[in-house]
Amino acid sequence: MESATPVIVAIDGPSGTGKSSTSKAVAAQLGLSYLDTGAQYRAITWWMVANGIDIADPSAIAAVAGKPEIVSGTDPAGPTITVDGVDVAGPIREQDVTSKVSAVSAVPEVRSRITELQRTIAGSAVTGIVVEGRDIGTTVLPDADLKIFLTASPEARAARRSGELKGADLHTTREALIKRDAADSSRKTSPLAKADDAVEVDTTDLTLKQVIECVVTLVEEKRAGR
Repeated sequence: MESATPVIVAIDGPSGTGKSSTSKAVAAQLGLSYLDTGAQYRAITWWMVANGIDIADPSAIAAVAGKPEIVSGTDPAGPTITVDGVDVAGPIREQDVTSKVSAVSAVPEVRSRITELQRTIAGSAVTGIVVEGRDIGTTVLPDADLKIFLTASPEARAARRSGELKGADLHTTREALIKRDAADSSRKTSPLAKADDAVEVDTTDLTLKQVIECVVTLVEEKRAGR
């Protein structure tokens, strides 16, 4: 296994499909690095909010997109993220950031900055890497060895999300997910989309363990087939 060719796996899909849990577990099981690209967009959004940048003004966001230094730790057992040396793993998950991340992510200068960062990290992963996000297979790593697109019904996704967000109202969560999908799927720059050569895995009726097994099998087949 140690001498296996490095493999780059892109896992895309909307929130609540089990993307993060699956990606981390697959990377850990196969000895690969792991990158949560959503956390990077949340990190730059957190920085914008912390520095009083007007989120409603794309040109204001674009003007400072290159300022924050974002560093992602790629160990699947304990992924880390810092902005200008500050650990932001907790703050970036708060509602204030969640509600603004789509607006910040839609700014082309932000996407090109973060995409470049993601490509650098993927390119330097010695054993290979699992990269999860919304535009990895289509835009960030179009030459990834394996592309997977996770889907699930809005109901299943809302149930998972509200389970994560303690005490969240299911209906509100579902509405928020649908709204975010619409924003991410319709943005001009790198929308959330399934790559033509991606394998679609519908996780609606699968347990997390089944999804992980399915993806691990796909990666192992890809490695063996080279």
